[in-house]
Amino acid sequence: MNMEDAKFVVKDENGEEKEFYKLFTFDSDETGKSYIVYTDNSTDEKGNVIIRANTYDPSGEDLSLKPLTDDKEWKVIENILISTQEQLREEMAKEGSNNEEDGNTSN
Repeated sequence: MNMEDAKFVVKDENGEEKEFYKLFTFDSDETGKSYIVYTDNSTDEKGNVIIRANTYDPSGEDLSLKPLTDDKEWKVIENILISTQEQLREEMAKEGSNNEEDGNTSN
């Protein structure tokens, strides 16, 4: 998926349009809800990209994003993000070692 396909626009409480990029969606058996994880690529004071998460209706009948309602939902999101980050690190490490073996280092 390219970034243009992942782009969506949300109107805030003042009616202003905000542009976001979908990172991924998933369904949780634990909570019985569907989640969207996204960003506008803004950063916090430490330079970390701010990631947002909401529940949503995957059927598309209700287009509104709903807030997470309890600590259990936040924990589910946190676990998914940690797992995803670990997978990305492993993939990057593999790519790095494959490039070194092939003599394709780019420094």
